[in-house]
Amino acid sequence: MHKLLFQSVHHQKIKFMKKLSLLLAAIILFAFKTKDNSITDQERKTALDLLQKTEQGVIDAVAGLSDAQLNFKPAPDRWSVLECVKHIAISEQALWHVADSTIHGAANPEKRSDIKATDEQVVQMVESREKKVKTIPPFEPQNTPYNSLSDALESFKTNRDKLITYVKTTDDDLRNHVVTLPPGSFDSYQMILFIGAHSNRHTQQIEEVKSDPNFPKN
Repeated sequence: MHKLLFQSVHHQKIKFMKKLSLLLAAIILFAFKTKDNSITDQERKTALDLLQKTEQGVIDAVAGLSDAQLNFKPAPDRWSVLECVKHIAISEQALWHVADSTIHGAANPEKRSDIKATDEQVVQMVESREKKVKTIPPFEPQNTPYNSLSDALESFKTNRDKLITYVKTTDDDLRNHVVTLPPGSFDSYQMILFIGAHSNRHTQQIEEVKSDPNFPKN
């Protein structure tokens, strides 16, 4: 009887170990799959450097400006510094909403063939002020919900800091979630670069306003 009991216990132990081995194998496989599909350490660093640098760029560009300086317009059809910041803030929110929705949707790696720009080219294209682009009405400063510089800056910094935290920690498959915008198709990692570059594009615009010969002295 003791022999039968021992055999039964031994048999159950073998079954348990087999199940445990299968479970561990599945966990390991999932872990490697997640890591393989996540961005590299260098890609993460590149995105973080861009996001942090361009966030500080916006903050520094408007620091200490008076109301007269914030509202000065070089021409009737050009934006003031304050209008640039309002546009940066609303675009930050909207662009990340598009990217985040794509990330949480179904992967579409078949659309990667639609991507025509490298990561570096995305940043260069968006930052360049050589070609002027008219924004869509929801992104126009007068259509934003911000009533002051502090409102716009608070929104910008809050959303940018959330994005920085996300980039620091995410293991999401950013390369196989592709979004199509009027300028072209971009994977979700490139959309993060797009957001950072976009704020820098308009920081340059702020500096252009400040360099105008008629810009108020104080």
